Amino acid sequence: MTQSEIQLSTTPPPRTPRRPDRPRRPARRRSIAEKISAMGQQRTGALLLLLATVVAIVWANVSEGAYHAFWETHMTIGVGDLQLDFTLHALVNDALMAIFFFTVGLEVRREFAIGELTSWRRAMVPVIAAIAGLAIPALLYVLIAAPTGQAHAWGVVISTDTAFLVGALALIGPRVPGRLRVFLLALAVVDDIGALSIIALVYTETFTPMPLIVAAVGLAGIYATRYLRSGRGLVYATLAVIVWLAFLASGVHPTLAGVAIALLVPVYRPNRRDVEHALELARTFRQSPNTEYARAAANSLRESISINERLQSAYGPYVAYVILPLFALANAGVLVTPEILAAAFGSAVTWGIVVGLVAGKFLGIFGSTALMRLFRVGEFGPGLTLDRIAGGAALSGIGFTISLFIVDLAIDDEAVQNEARVGVLLASVIAFVVATIVFRISDAASGDPDTGRVLLRPVDPRRDHVFGSPDAPLSIVEYGDFQCGFCLKASGAIQEVRDELGDRLQYVWRHAPLTQQHPNALAGAEASEAASMQGRFFEFERALFADQDNQLPSDIVRIAADLGLDVPRFEKDLEGAEVTARVRDDMLDAEAMGITSVPTFFINGRRHTGPYDAQSLIRALRETDAAPTAAPPAGRPTTPEATA
Repeated sequence: MTQSEIQLSTTPPPRTPRRPDRPRRPARRRSIAEKISAMGQQRTGALLLLLATVVAIVWANVSEGAYHAFWETHMTIGVGDLQLDFTLHALVNDALMAIFFFTVGLEVRREFAIGELTSWRRAMVPVIAAIAGLAIPALLYVLIAAPTGQAHAWGVVISTDTAFLVGALALIGPRVPGRLRVFLLALAVVDDIGALSIIALVYTETFTPMPLIVAAVGLAGIYATRYLRSGRGLVYATLAVIVWLAFLASGVHPTLAGVAIALLVPVYRPNRRDVEHALELARTFRQSPNTEYARAAANSLRESISINERLQSAYGPYVAYVILPLFALANAGVLVTPEILAAAFGSAVTWGIVVGLVAGKFLGIFGSTALMRLFRVGEFGPGLTLDRIAGGAALSGIGFTISLFIVDLAIDDEAVQNEARVGVLLASVIAFVVATIVFRISDAASGDPDTGRVLLRPVDPRRDHVFGSPDAPLSIVEYGDFQCGFCLKASGAIQEVRDELGDRLQYVWRHAPLTQQHPNALAGAEASEAASMQGRFFEFERALFADQDNQLPSDIVRIAADLGLDVPRFEKDLEGAEVTARVRDDMLDAEAMGITSVPTFFINGRRHTGPYDAQSLIRALRETDAAPTAAPPAGRPTTPEATA
């Protein structure tokens, strides 16, 4: 999930005792690459960005002349009379940062096409919060910095650094960020759109229209390249360079070429036929391995995933580990002398930036979401509470990358640039500290012993899969996996409970696929949602349980056909964003409630512990019905699989 996928785990089977005569294998030392991978790209990227910032500050203060001389080194690239001369600083800011903005554009494109921003009610919350988080910081900055004549630099305070935001959230955020992370990523996408638009409209000084005609032709070519059957990579790369050069010649900042290109790159969910074709070619290669079959299988596997997602996967590590640290190294070299610090701390520009980023972002994001919740505007995901939003809003005051980027565009005076950079760095530190405090207070205040024992999201008949009357006095909510053997066993017990209690029971299924143990579990969950759109969820559920070993894409379509579903509509729904969003919501619920094994049952809103045979469930239902306010059992809950 572009999205935040949780990994649930089953209880492992007992280990076979090791033979005493077998020597123990020495533990393999993990490589540095493996250790970095284990930390996560966002967290590692944020740490590298922080390290590069520290190195830049130390370098500039130890040897200011060497620092500036290095980044002002000139390079020339050309053919014949066509010469392109630029400094290393410009190479980073104009060329490499175009790749960064390209990846941002890819994410924007994906979120609007198949991600969190496809549903307007769900998207409304981060969109409005992001707009308020752009406007209020700018307003506060202008109010403070207007007397200095630097009010036009308000763009410095508008944007949040996505890389630092996600990395810092992993470091100091709640143990289970879940929906907060999805909310902040969606907000960051809209925030980036606003920041990039402002760079284009406000901070473009000279403008030559003719090169933009060339850029438009190049962009049209990029759009048409999707229809080529082969060789698209070289065509994309060539046209991208042409578009970048055209933007550079026009006076529009060339990094915006990256965004324009990214918005034209196609994105789609994997198509079942493409996946099946790739699988057939892989089987053919396995039976008769040769270079021709290897090439065909590799091409088919690659083409089954949209080029948008392939490019995000390919460029993401380079952006996180190379480009953004280089940008920090080239732009964060602020002199920290007593004179400069004294000037900065007495500068309205510095404090305008600090107040704009720290207070403005918090007031804009938290204030707007609090008002939306008060007036019931938009749709808040389960677990997205105001205390968590407060921590995320405080963290959004880290405006490092684009803030430093706009400092160079908006301010000409070197002394004022230093004051602005001090403001950006100081605001980032303060925002990090404030966010840490808010998250710790939130964790302490929400230390409810019932966390994970009470159903997080109430049953909603308009959204949930409910078997039985919505007004039934007794309720079972099950979080499960269609490929889990324990869930199959539980399905028989549930049927007995239904037969025993009849109309007095409502039964609800929610998804918690074990994606590590069951590779096809997520696909099965999404397929059941597609079947639900034709009113056949529980029939599809029974069919999946009846054939747990055969749930490949072709098997899922066969099941749909056997049940008499409209197969073309089923396949179309399966490729839509709604099925992904529904499964993701259930998985985020499970993550927030600490569900690590399935099946997990909630009986009349309280988590069930112990056996889940029919008689045990009936007994628990009747006990909670007789004493609905009874406290949950003391001690750590026992997972169903541990008692199975």
